[in-house]
Amino acid sequence: MKKILFLPVLLFFFFSSCEKVVEIDVPSIPPKLIIDASFEVHFDENPITANTVVKLRLSADYFEETIPTVINATVFLTDKTNNNVINFTDNNADGDYEPVNAFIPADNTDYELTVIYDNETYKGTATKIKSTPFTSVTQGDKTLFSGNETELEIAFKDDISVDNYYLFDLTNNIFLAIEDRFFNGADYNFSYFYDEEDLKVPTAVKIKMSGITKEYFTYFRVLIDQSGQNAGGPFETVPSSLLGNMINTTNEANFPLGYFHISETDTFTIFLEDKN
Repeated sequence: MKKILFLPVLLFFFFSSCEKVVEIDVPSIPPKLIIDASFEVHFDENPITANTVVKLRLSADYFEETIPTVINATVFLTDKTNNNVINFTDNNADGDYEPVNAFIPADNTDYELTVIYDNETYKGTATKIKSTPFTSVTQGDKTLFSGNETELEIAFKDDISVDNYYLFDLTNNIFLAIEDRFFNGADYNFSYFYDEEDLKVPTAVKIKMSGITKEYFTYFRVLIDQSGQNAGGPFETVPSSLLGNMINTTNEANFPLGYFHISETDTFTIFLEDKN
């Protein structure tokens, strides 16, 4: 009996003596300003409304669980056709800056966004990008590999007169960016399949389709590739610093992250049932 008991004890001390605690020193970099100014003009509503919030945050180290907000910045928009200035304010002190007086971005108009923070000035320019409304949004019956997916069928008609790029917000931070290279001017439809981790049905979902520039299309494709399908926008941690169209005019080396963009956006709310 003594030999049987001795062996496990001996092995325990042997393996315990071989264990080592490895500490990984993750380098910390100075935080960068993140500017998320993705304006949405809901052109298919009556009356037309717009989401024109400028979200300001600071980048955090990889293992940080919270992203710092920026509540002491100066934010304004300049209409370059008449130099009219639209001021923004952060009434709730949450880093989300809204226009003092609500406005709808006009067609064929260049807007310059200015953010002044920590004695440095950041600027970027955007023009509203036209879009097209949904033709239909329905729930399908098909599934994929597990047999438990929920199919969403989306249809719209592409504008043949220009090269179009679209960004779809499919709820729960699921984004899809597509271009009309292979369906220019056509009635186009496609399916997206939610798996059980994406979405629990039955539930109502609100989806969006936005017209975007080629540059924003490229930016978002890279963002999705780096962060996975659930990109979550510019505030998610990505493996590298993804540069947008905002420039630090005071100190070019201290570049910001994020993007300034103005989209025509159509929305559709659908109730998805559990058909499995």
